[in-house]
Amino acid sequence: MLDEIKTFIAVVSDGSFSAVARGQDIAVSSVTRKIDALEAELGVKLFARSSRSITLTDAGTQFLPRARSIVTEMDDARHMLADLHADPSGLLTVTAPTAFGRMHVVPAVASFLERYPLIQMDLHLSDDFVDLLTHRLDVAIRIGVLADSDLVATRLAPMKRLACASPAYLARHGRPDSPEQLLQHNCLSVASTPLPYGWWSFSGVRNEAALPIKGNFKSDDTEALLAAALAGMGIAHLASWMVCDMLRAGKLELLFPDLPAPVKVAQTGIHAVRMPGRSHETKAQLFIAHLKSCFGEVPYWDKF
Repeated sequence: MLDEIKTFIAVVSDGSFSAVARGQDIAVSSVTRKIDALEAELGVKLFARSSRSITLTDAGTQFLPRARSIVTEMDDARHMLADLHADPSGLLTVTAPTAFGRMHVVPAVASFLERYPLIQMDLHLSDDFVDLLTHRLDVAIRIGVLADSDLVATRLAPMKRLACASPAYLARHGRPDSPEQLLQHNCLSVASTPLPYGWWSFSGVRNEAALPIKGNFKSDDTEALLAAALAGMGIAHLASWMVCDMLRAGKLELLFPDLPAPVKVAQTGIHAVRMPGRSHETKAQLFIAHLKSCFGEVPYWDKF
């Protein structure tokens, strides 16, 4: 049936049975038989035919995009199956948030390309939402709440946000014993209104709504907030994957270490998403599995 569908698409594109016959070097009767067979299988007329022209019927017009989708999916499946029997090769395009990409994706890419030397990767780092279809990307790393879509999502790690400050700041201003006491401290926050999901939210506090913290420094760049916290400017509420090395080194101190993550925040996470049916699907799946392996069941950045 696939051959008949391809012939149908060709007739629409070329405008006549005879043009398709010339292009494929077959008899016009062969084209006619294929269209007749497809119409019989579907139980509808796809073309209104006369001695001078052919036009799509309403049924043909509705079937055309589905026909093209069927052919595309079959081509993608053929490429995917071919990839299963060969060493993975070719281009893989990936996008990730800027800071997370630099800190945690790039090291994983290094070991991935060492393992699969025939693959080339284009890694795009951006904090903007990037549409995979528009930009022809194979994999996107996304942090936070996933929107409903047709993308295939794989959870890579939970998302934890930690309140922390430098020893110098705590020596000058004291250590808060509870999240509510943050209201008496200088808090370093993101420069957006309203606050992004999960910022300054704590389990059991204000029904997990964001605390109305105050501070003399805001930024739209989380790495700037980290630098400000390290400089002793105030208390930051940053992702564990961003502050883990500073906590291990003692350059930052964790506040409220026994407080669990808010329930709503715990339901978010770090995900890899990909489009199903793409010709690069096998490479995308290999890379996502590699990321999961590198990050660990309990992510290495949450072990401190």
